[in-house]
Amino acid sequence: MKKKVLAMSLAVVLSCAQVMVVNADTIDEVQRQKEQTSSQLAGTEAQIDALESKKNQLTSEINELDAKLVKTIAYVNELKDSISEKEAEIENTKTKLAAAEADRDQQYSDMKRRIQYLYENGGNGAWATVLLEDGNISSMLSSVKQTQELYDYDQNALEDYISVVQQVADLAEQLETEKADLVSMEAEQEEEQKNLENILSEKKATSADYDNQIASAEQKAAQYQSLIEQQNTKIKELVAEQQRQQEEAARQQAAAEEAARQTTTRSNANSTAGTSSNSRGTSNENSGSRGSSSNSTPAQTNTGGSGNTSTGKTGGSGSKDQGSASTGSATGSAIVSYACNFIGNPYVWGGESLTNGADCSGFIKSVYAHFGYSLPRTSGALRSAGRGVSYAEAQPGDIICYEGHVAIYMGGGQIVHASNSAPYPQGGIKVSSNAAYRTILAVRRVI
Repeated sequence: MKKKVLAMSLAVVLSCAQVMVVNADTIDEVQRQKEQTSSQLAGTEAQIDALESKKNQLTSEINELDAKLVKTIAYVNELKDSISEKEAEIENTKTKLAAAEADRDQQYSDMKRRIQYLYENGGNGAWATVLLEDGNISSMLSSVKQTQELYDYDQNALEDYISVVQQVADLAEQLETEKADLVSMEAEQEEEQKNLENILSEKKATSADYDNQIASAEQKAAQYQSLIEQQNTKIKELVAEQQRQQEEAARQQAAAEEAARQTTTRSNANSTAGTSSNSRGTSNENSGSRGSSSNSTPAQTNTGGSGNTSTGKTGGSGSKDQGSASTGSATGSAIVSYACNFIGNPYVWGGESLTNGADCSGFIKSVYAHFGYSLPRTSGALRSAGRGVSYAEAQPGDIICYEGHVAIYMGGGQIVHASNSAPYPQGGIKVSSNAAYRTILAVRRVI
């Protein structure tokens, strides 16, 4: 019966330990998922920064193109105004040219009529008749002089009109040439304007695409952030469930120990009663000898004492096997020295082998077991092992507890621990120089 109860107690303890290991695995798995999500979030944020940088550079180029386009449009408008003014000048010049040509033609017509008149009424015969009739050569010479002066005037006037017409025609040609130049410049600037507008359109489309990419990346970052919050919540729930299971396991363990103690007590009581009955029978059969009876009484006392002693040992043994941190014999320096023998060995998820591989809590459990200490298997349960001290009071051999991770304090701010599965020295059993590289949740002293 006694063995059966002890076996049942041991089975309960082992099943509780297995449940807590599963929970610890789940917590570490969620923690790894959270680290992966955090890495993805960091990558997405870096992508957003790169896109923002490209967009800012593109925005600067767009602003420069906008300024250049504004200048080009203003220049095109200015050329249009100049062309309009030039066309007005050309029209005015055409009017002047028409007037000059009319004056020239009128002068030419008048001069022809006067020449015709002189020819019809003058000539050598006409001058001779004037001389014979008048008999005054001075009058004749005066008439000849007046005729020559009139001819010279007409000739000079005609030349002047011809010159004016040529000047106006030259001006009209010059204005047409200037207008042609302005029209050519206008065409070039309009082509430049068109090119700038096309480039701006492409760059603005690219900028809009950057906006879409940034918006998409920001949405993804928000999803990662939300997932991290969910994972944090899940970790808290798992830790709370783990603590609940630990408390339930402790309760079941205490109940099993109490049942085993009561069973042992009843067994010892029955054994003592049987021994007393046999002693009394022997005493009656040998009633002639009081000395024998007297000798039997000490024997009974010794038997009872032996039973009590056996019960005490059994209880002590049960306490050592079932406790969360049984008593061993070691110093903190010895713990650290022994743990350092396995630096460089691999990290194995769920493992407890110091040579073939262990995880963080399996490493600590095996190191302390070498010195006779029985510690909880999971990192969460180790926060309750031994007694708590502050990090400022930490000594070699103390257990440093983090969220989902544990390590052995070496002193001087260093720790030895089983890290992630990366090759040594990044992972495996290794020494880290900064014990506070993560938030320290507890420091537990078992020794």
